[in-house]
Amino acid sequence: MHATSRLCAEVVAAIKTVVGHDKQQLHEPRFKGNESRYVQDCIASTFVSSVGPFVNRFEDELRTLTGAAHAVAVVNGTAALHIALLLAGVKPGDEVLLPALTFVATANAVAYCQATPHFVDSEVGTLGIDAFALREYLLANTVIQDGVCVNRASGRVIRVLLPMHTFGHPANMEALLAVASDFHLRVVEDAAESLGSYIGKRHTGTLGLLGTLSFNGNKTITTGGGGAILTDSAELGAKAKHLTTTGKMAHRWEYTHDTVAYNYRMPNLNAALGVAQLEQLPRFLSQKRALFNAYAAAFAGVRGVQLVHEPQSCTSNYWLQTLLLDTPDAAVRDALLDATNAAGLMTRPAWTLMHHLPMFRDMPRAPLPVAESLALRLINIPSSAGLVEAAT
Repeated sequence: MHATSRLCAEVVAAIKTVVGHDKQQLHEPRFKGNESRYVQDCIASTFVSSVGPFVNRFEDELRTLTGAAHAVAVVNGTAALHIALLLAGVKPGDEVLLPALTFVATANAVAYCQATPHFVDSEVGTLGIDAFALREYLLANTVIQDGVCVNRASGRVIRVLLPMHTFGHPANMEALLAVASDFHLRVVEDAAESLGSYIGKRHTGTLGLLGTLSFNGNKTITTGGGGAILTDSAELGAKAKHLTTTGKMAHRWEYTHDTVAYNYRMPNLNAALGVAQLEQLPRFLSQKRALFNAYAAAFAGVRGVQLVHEPQSCTSNYWLQTLLLDTPDAAVRDALLDATNAAGLMTRPAWTLMHHLPMFRDMPRAPLPVAESLALRLINIPSSAGLVEAAT
């Protein structure tokens, strides 16, 4: 049998060994708890929009879960990133360092600030930004002037380092924070995919100045659409709440606004769904780890591909289970995608690298050999919680 045909057959068989022969989506939400009850309570109260007790409760429970001093719930993860970047001081004309291997929302949020995305390389071990390659790149291409990092080529200030925790696997934040400190960069974490992931005992999204989460329908928990801003700064937490609620000044009846702001508030209806989902998060995380373990056993004898596992000293939420081809080969990757989807198993490649998208093609970038390789090697496979029940 041709090597690619053999690999396709073995991958399909391995996935079906774990999830069965029924059609499987990539990641489906699960509503097995108090979702209906809380949403009905919300409807009965008539507080279904941006004011209501479920918003406060959801933010309180996010603080408890993540350990962040402040959590502000917003309408989606992209809105959370937009506000977090503004609060980190990103100004029109600035540059922001972010991985080329990310979802487009990360780069879009930079563009919303009228700033320039500056793409950097990733590492195989975490799938996040390679801190050591970044350090060498910045040493060769930037200068510190008046306390800020300046791109020698463009003359623009590089204001923020924006790591993203890919597929729920924590990036090497210790090394990235050291780079940020040495080059006078503020750190905003895109933790959209990593609710329930930890670096040691620290939740992702809480190690930088600010962090953001997403609760889209395909995330570990969902509010339908939603996101949150995390920070330990009382000042930034208050500003986040103010900027996302139209800049309205507190008053019993007057509508007075003191700044151009945004209507990014999470509706109470969505927060009700989120509270019910958070109650089930421990079970979801256990099920996802059980799914990883089952896949690891199923793929142990499959040559040519390996299962991506959590980085050392980290706990991943295993949001998306991911295969990594031994070698970068678009033809083999696409053959696997075709074979699995034809078998009723939804699989997806990694995102198109940001610098290959037309609107970001001319943005500044570091050498990206690892990101280019990973884009040809990564395949996400069915990852829904509950495909394998956790041991009790």
